[in-house]
Parts: sequence; structure tokens; C-alpha cells
Amino acid sequence: MKKLFVFLKKEPMLPVAVAAAAVSLLITPPTKALLAEIDWRTLGTLFMMLTVLEGFKQENIFRPLLRLTGRIRSMAGLSLFLVFGVFFSSMFVTNDVSLIVFVPLTILLLRAADQEKYILPVISMENIAAVRGSLLTPFGSPQNLFIYGQSGMSAWQFVRFMFPIWIISGALLVCFVLALYRKNVKMRTGLGKTDVAGEWLPARRGRRIVYLCLFLLVLGVIVSRTQYWYIAVAVVVLGVLFTDRTLLKKTDYVLLVTFFCFFVFSSSVAANPAVAAFLEKIVAGHEYIGSILLSQVISNVPASIVLYPFSKNMGALLYGLDSAGLVSLIGSLASVINYRIYVREYPGRGGIFIKVFTLISLAFFALVALPGYFISKNGIG
Repeated sequence: MKKLFVFLKKEPMLPVAVAAAAVSLLITPPTKALLAEIDWRTLGTLFMMLTVLEGFKQENIFRPLLRLTGRIRSMAGLSLFLVFGVFFSSMFVTNDVSLIVFVPLTILLLRAADQEKYILPVISMENIAAVRGSLLTPFGSPQNLFIYGQSGMSAWQFVRFMFPIWIISGALLVCFVLALYRKNVKMRTGLGKTDVAGEWLPARRGRRIVYLCLFLLVLGVIVSRTQYWYIAVAVVVLGVLFTDRTLLKKTDYVLLVTFFCFFVFSSSVAANPAVAAFLEKIVAGHEYIGSILLSQVISNVPASIVLYPFSKNMGALLYGLDSAGLVSLIGSLASVINYRIYVREYPGRGGIFIKVFTLISLAFFALVALPGYFISKNGIG
């Protein structure tokens, strides 16, 4: 029991997700149709990415990027590089994946620079960058991908509509990073070119090639939206089994179970006629505010699944869902990933993470909430 208590203390989102799923199954008993509504593709893609990126870390595949960061001499410049690395990469590899790549790198670099006090503010801004950078493209986040696939809008319509708030968000992020180092914008990092880059062992070159190929396969699944994603899952599993089967033990299964429970919750709630009728009555015309509020209870990906059938303004729904992650940790599952990475490195500091994360995110939300509301009122034309 003591070990279980310690485990649950380290993983506070898991019992919340399990409880939500259990309550929802009392509302709508489990059926085959309910299981079919779960977004298995997202779960499979997340499993592949988590597993392959464990291989990246083990084989030091980020070495070229680490060497590049060693050339940046100021803390402000390094933080801008990391934050906007998330901002731009999240448009193509989804916001959760960009955090999986850059947050561990940020912790590694700022530790090496003996500037750990800046880790929490910087990764909090990276979370904002993931949420706001990913909103530009249809495949930047799971909720974008879901609504884009369901709505029938063109990719150009989508990008054109999201572009104004994307630009505003990028400009604000620059201001936030510079404000963090306002007392000494020219503060030096103290990093050398090879301080944290490590070395590549020639004997392990084959493993690096395999993981890079698997990574490209996963990106192909995300971008193409192929219906045969499960074949890619099998390829990744086989590739890892033949290369280094210990990676399968290191995959973050707690995160996968958390995602699964939230999907069970959203599917169960949407399948209940009484709940569906209630949502239809209150959502239409209030998509922006409604999606932000509901996301604070079940997160934005499940909220997109629940609210989409009852929404008339897809633009307002998108803007609300893509702003929800700025309000609280639960608002975006990408934020949960950020939290998980941090508490793995700093056990027992989850409360501090939530405090710093919430203060910075809410400050950003206060600046973008009204512009987002007024832009979204016109809908996607």
C-alpha cells in the first residue's frame, strides 16, 4: 500500500483519469460501439512516438542539436531557441511530440549551464509555445486533426483562419522570454560547444539509423492520416524488439493509460442521450467559452470529441480548444506530458510546477483571450 501511495503521489493525473472513466461508465455502460469510438489511432501514434524517442535519448541522437545550442552564448538567446524550437516544430509533429523532444533537452542544457532556476519558467513557456504554435496547422494537435477531418474545410482555409492569433502568440512569446531575463538580457550560458553533446559510438550507428527511420515512419503516419496506422505500430514494435527490446520497458505507459481513460470518458458522455441533449442546448453559439470551460474538466482533446457534434461555429470551437491549455494543467493533454517529464526529473516538485506553470500560462491567456474571441466570432470562411 505504501508503494501504491508513493506511485499515485508521483502520478496525480492517473487517478483523476481513472476516476473520470469509471464514473462515465456508470452513465453509459460499456459496449462494443463505445470501444470503437475511442481514438485508438491517437493512442497508437503516441505509443510509437514515446517508444522511438526513448531510443533517441538512449542513443544520443540529439547530439547535433546539442552542439548547435552550445554555440548560443546568452541565456535569453538559448531560451528563445528552445521555446521557438517547440513553437515551429509543433506545427508539424504535434504539440505533445515537440514537448517530448525539447523539454528533456531544456532540462539537460540548463542543468549543464548551472541555471536550474530558469528550468520551470522556460519549460512553462515551451508549453505555451506548443499550444500556440501547433494551432496553425490541421495536424498540429489531436483536436485540430479531429475537427479538420470531420469538418471538410480545406487546409488553406484552416491555416488562413488560424494565422492571426498564431502571429500574435509568437510575438508575445518573444516578449515573455525577454521579460524573464530583463535584469540581465546578456547573461552568459557558460556552455561549451561539447559540454552536453556527448559522443556517438561507431558500434551503435545501426541503432541510430533504425530509430531515425522509425521516427520518419511515425511522422509519415501523422502527416498522411493513413488508416493503416496499426501496421506502423507493428513495424515500430518489431524494429525495437530486434534493436533493443529494453526500450519497450521504458515507454511511458502511465501517460498512455491516462489518455485512454480520458477517451473512455468522452466517448461515454457523448453516447448518453440526456447529456447529448444538454450539450446541444448550451454549446451552439457559445463554442469558444464552452470549449475552454469543458476542457478544464476533461482536457481539450476529449472536449473536441464531445462538443463537435453540437457546434455551429467551428472557428470558435478551434480557438477555444487551442486556448484551453493556457488556463490550467488539465486544459491540454500536452501540458500533462510536460508535467510528467518534469516530475520524472524532479520527484516531489509537482506542486511547484503547477504554481509556476499556471501563473505564466494565465498571464499569457489574459493577453490572447479577447483577441481570440473576436477573431473567432466570424467563423471559418
